[in-house]
Amino acid sequence: MFYRLAGIRHTSYRSARRLFPVPFDRWLLLAVLALAVVAPFFLSKLHLNSYLLPWVIWATAALGLNLLMGFAGQIHLGYAAVMAIGAYTAIHAVRAGVPFELGLIAGGLVSSVIGLVFGAAALRVKGLYLAVTTLAMQSIVDWIIVHVPVISGGSQATLQAPAIRVLGQPVLSDEGRYWIALVVCVLVTSFLLNTRRTSFGRALVAVREKDFAAAIIGVSPFRYKLLAFWCSSFIGGVAGAVLAFCYYQAVTPEQFHLEVSIQAVAMVIVGGLGSVLGSFFGAGLVLLAPIFLNNLVGWIAATLSLPVGPEVLSHIPLVLYGGLIVGFLLFEPLGLAKIYDNLRNYFYVWPFRHARH
Repeated sequence: MFYRLAGIRHTSYRSARRLFPVPFDRWLLLAVLALAVVAPFFLSKLHLNSYLLPWVIWATAALGLNLLMGFAGQIHLGYAAVMAIGAYTAIHAVRAGVPFELGLIAGGLVSSVIGLVFGAAALRVKGLYLAVTTLAMQSIVDWIIVHVPVISGGSQATLQAPAIRVLGQPVLSDEGRYWIALVVCVLVTSFLLNTRRTSFGRALVAVREKDFAAAIIGVSPFRYKLLAFWCSSFIGGVAGAVLAFCYYQAVTPEQFHLEVSIQAVAMVIVGGLGSVLGSFFGAGLVLLAPIFLNNLVGWIAATLSLPVGPEVLSHIPLVLYGGLIVGFLLFEPLGLAKIYDNLRNYFYVWPFRHARH
């Protein structure tokens, strides 16, 4: 089989610290990346813009939230507010003449600064109190966006995103916008994969497990929690800007309400806390499952002649998010990533029945 550790011997620290020690993992990653790059040539416009593009963008956002919740163990129920700050900042910056690339960075920086301010206040509490504090951030940002016309133009206003220009060249096609989102996603994924191997990543794990024990060994919990809030908010701001420019091509206050924060949390928990791969699994399931469920409910209602109104269909995704979170917390707390890891470990020793430890 492909999954074999026989013949793989680590004779140096460099080889022992490789991200993918099994050769098949490296080839699988390259194959998936190649498929992602050439996907626009094989998929229809509908599948590219309605399925693959939002999946890539929301996987990026889930990676940022996973850095905070999975790596550092801090609850955040206001991540949509972080994304909204990045989206509005980037659009206003590009409208003011800032290049698109710098606009994305500006959105991430403003989001990280505001997230750092709220994080400094929130980190004086823990657990449910921290969740309520981040929920207050969501409410405050929502109110400011709606009631400050300089930012949003009003409660019912829509800000159109300016045309994207990368290195001075206009990007007008759907394929170009998808590749921009893919590049951002690859950069964020590379950052998180390597974070786990650094002292920063190990410090976050120590704080997550026992913050007072981490303090005893010289790791400052407050400092690393703030760094986690800063990095997570920066990634969230960039993801929000990419979402506004490449997917919606506009921004409105309704795009970043509390339901979006719950959706992001569901992606992280369902995919797997602390798992980079789980962020992709969770984003795919949370985005695609409501579509299939709506179609299934509509088909059943039409077949059985049951009256199902649009209000019921609109609330199905929220019911699904709650059901998925409860289900995975009960049956597989480590999420879809753990299910994949169990399958992968099975093939390590297939066709033998010995358990791998």
